[in-house]
Amino acid sequence: MRDLPARRRGLACGTALTALLALASALPANAAECPGNPTALGTSRTLVVDPTEHPRIGTMQYPETLPLADHEVVLTFDDGPLPKHTKPVLDMLAAECVKATFFIIGRMARDYPAALREVQQAGHTIGTHTQNHPLGMNRMPFDQAKTEIDDGIASTVAALGDATQVAPFVRIPGLRTSAAIEDYLASKHLMAWSADFPADDWHKISAAQVARIALSRLEAKGRGILLLHDIQARTEGALPVILKELKARGYRIVHVVPVAPGRPKTPTAPWQWRLHPSDPTIAHKPESARPILEAALAAKKPRPRSMLAVRSRQQHAVSAPALRMLHGNDATTRLLYPAPLAFKFADHRPHRSRVAKLHAKTGG
Repeated sequence: MRDLPARRRGLACGTALTALLALASALPANAAECPGNPTALGTSRTLVVDPTEHPRIGTMQYPETLPLADHEVVLTFDDGPLPKHTKPVLDMLAAECVKATFFIIGRMARDYPAALREVQQAGHTIGTHTQNHPLGMNRMPFDQAKTEIDDGIASTVAALGDATQVAPFVRIPGLRTSAAIEDYLASKHLMAWSADFPADDWHKISAAQVARIALSRLEAKGRGILLLHDIQARTEGALPVILKELKARGYRIVHVVPVAPGRPKTPTAPWQWRLHPSDPTIAHKPESARPILEAALAAKKPRPRSMLAVRSRQQHAVSAPALRMLHGNDATTRLLYPAPLAFKFADHRPHRSRVAKLHAKTGG
């Protein structure tokens, strides 16, 4: 009879093998099936997750992220829909047969229900991003924060006319969450989504810079959740480059959906929910405290003005506690720079004014 440590190792190996076999079996050749584009990037597989088992993901804030293999990427888009930019984004994704996750602002869903239905009809996953995109939800009264979350979901459901089409995925604006908010989401079986790296596309930088930032951070991590915004012209301009480079560099797109009747969760092992687990099959990539690209961009451009603005620096200054960093000092899960620095809100206009301006430009 084997000793206990040997039996445990055997069980662990068996669990890992089962997870890897499940991963391999979920890799259809979708790129080859992309109509009119046999060389498309495609969507390599669909990952089915259970929010009750992994309620918080994204290493910008949390210890866990999605169980992705090396060179797998999940694309996410926040703040839409805004027809002027969301439609071209959808067209570019469709041309490459790529599926993504869209985090919808409730008010935008209410104002542009047809645009939201286009996102759903294209087969993308629809999560929510509160009703009005308030910044500083970690500071607002809990009842108000809860209302923002609930109303955002309700408006998105109303726009689609089908609650089953809205995934139990929520991303808090600016990632400024709190223990109370996270506990509330978990109590409602809602999965709190952070990200593994942003592309800084809310700053006043060029589309080329957005693409370079996204790709450099992805290369440093090797896999993960990319945070983009589908209401920005610069994102629209950067996306073709990002998709082309993902294909050229051997990255694969993963589409994430929640468990549902007849759709069981994808089998995984616990270590797969860490960005760089201690496993010899995962390539470890060195990380710098600050990418060289970022230093170069900072030297060339003035301090950017964010589309996600605050009323005053004094009242809403970003601090480490504001983004609720939970993963400690583990260098294997850290972002390339501290998450609080990812969202600098230098623009003094409130976000709702910015959204109103975008509405005006598009006749909304």
